[in-house]
Amino acid sequence: MTMTIVRTDAFTDQKPGTSGLRKKVTTFKQINYLENFVQSTFNALGDCTGKNLVIGGDGRYYNQTAIQIILKMAAANGFSHVWVGQNGILSTPAASCLIRKYSAFGGIILSASHNPAGVDGDFGIKFNVSNGGPAPESITNGIYQQTLEISEYKIANAADLKLHELGQQTIGDMTVEVIDCVADYADLMQAIFDFDAIKQLLASDFSLRFDAMHAVTGPYAIEILEKRLGAAEGSVINGIPLNDFGQGHPDPNLTYAKELVDQMYADDAPDFGAASDGDGDRNMILGNHFFVTPSDSLAILAANATCVPAYNTGLKGIARSMPTSQAADRVAEKLGIEAHETPTGWKFFGNLLDADLATLCGEESFGTGSNHIREKDGLWAVLFWLNILAVKHQSVNEIVLAHWKLYGRNYYTRHDYEEVPSEQAEALMSHIQSQLSSLVGKNLDGRIVEYADNFSYLDPVDNSVSNNQGVRIGFIGGDRIIFRLSGTGTQGATLRVYIESYEDDATKLEQETQQALTQLIELASSIALIEKFTGRTEPTVIT
Repeated sequence: MTMTIVRTDAFTDQKPGTSGLRKKVTTFKQINYLENFVQSTFNALGDCTGKNLVIGGDGRYYNQTAIQIILKMAAANGFSHVWVGQNGILSTPAASCLIRKYSAFGGIILSASHNPAGVDGDFGIKFNVSNGGPAPESITNGIYQQTLEISEYKIANAADLKLHELGQQTIGDMTVEVIDCVADYADLMQAIFDFDAIKQLLASDFSLRFDAMHAVTGPYAIEILEKRLGAAEGSVINGIPLNDFGQGHPDPNLTYAKELVDQMYADDAPDFGAASDGDGDRNMILGNHFFVTPSDSLAILAANATCVPAYNTGLKGIARSMPTSQAADRVAEKLGIEAHETPTGWKFFGNLLDADLATLCGEESFGTGSNHIREKDGLWAVLFWLNILAVKHQSVNEIVLAHWKLYGRNYYTRHDYEEVPSEQAEALMSHIQSQLSSLVGKNLDGRIVEYADNFSYLDPVDNSVSNNQGVRIGFIGGDRIIFRLSGTGTQGATLRVYIESYEDDATKLEQETQQALTQLIELASSIALIEKFTGRTEPTVIT
């Protein structure tokens, strides 16, 4: 094998966020842009000689082109073996599954998750470590430092590989094994859940609809739900992956999964509805005319975990991101297990899972998972719900209402203000921050402020500290308002406002969420002066 050492200049905008580096496709297509980041990743990892990798992506535009470049660079940097999904496809959960199954050194996942795709859409790249989870900050900070110092990269002089052909090919001394993108993951799901019980459920008059949103999960859902479990053909909608996701926004929420939502609120609605996102790691759960919040979903899965074979001996603990509602904490308390609160970002769950301090994890941003891999997992959550439904012989609505009656209800909502100019967003956050020291003890609209801070996290496993993870204003009694700027977009900033209020009065458990939270929503807006700083009178998305 011959290779070329290419001289290059550093880019200053390649700092990875909570889920790797995300930019517009046009940015990644700049000369040397992708190559610089890949070489910086390899440099930060140290000597790569003889190591192996998993590579795949969500199928969005530029996916296969990027994979061909990465494969040639991996060969030039000394990697010995690479597993790559057929046609360059791997859902993020499947990639984590493969890293763990094959004991790989790590994996490169090409995805911008729930962001729009296409020629003018978004693209992303991140490195996952040997446990299958996203790289910790120590590695991502190292990658960023390398991007500022890079002056050259290495790439093999080789023809493109045939990514559509299963089997082994080579680039010099490196073996590239193109594998079925679905089989290993589907086998893992079958080992976790009671497929026989779910088959019986689906063979009854039970109906379901799964919206793959023309993203990566389509082939996985068709194989598992329709072929292995026997759901009626057509139960999976929008199941053909497209490189622009059908010009949709593959974010499984009430705004962007409109086709599914319309079906689930129709007169002839199915019994169960679900959706997943661009790379397959998020989920939305719906019943007949009923939406399950991600926070409630995590709590309900934990409370009913013994319905599932893989968890029938109980849970070690539950972990949630700080903005996620405290509903799961109430389950943990009743079960007598630990409840962990981490910053947003799945990488923070990895240490807890590896140390066996947690079994289930969740984020309010429609992500749920467990110790079976080290990523959130959309289809896993769907199968978990189906397994519970098969065992309990109740509807989604009945299960949720019974949970609220036992634990109380954490009314919860998230208001997203997308693509706010960064300067305005930063000014708003600075304004909130300036008030924190004077808020404790104050009476705000009848609520006494118990704490007001910018969340910091001390990892109980490695003692690392992560500061400035979101502004919290907590009230006596458990109500909370949280403000964060999201790191998942590619234009401006997304302001996320999280609002939560606990209710244990059995006569007040079925109010409409936005109505129940009206006073806190107005209070949040007045504290932050949202309209003044952003010019927005309402959120882009409400979940």
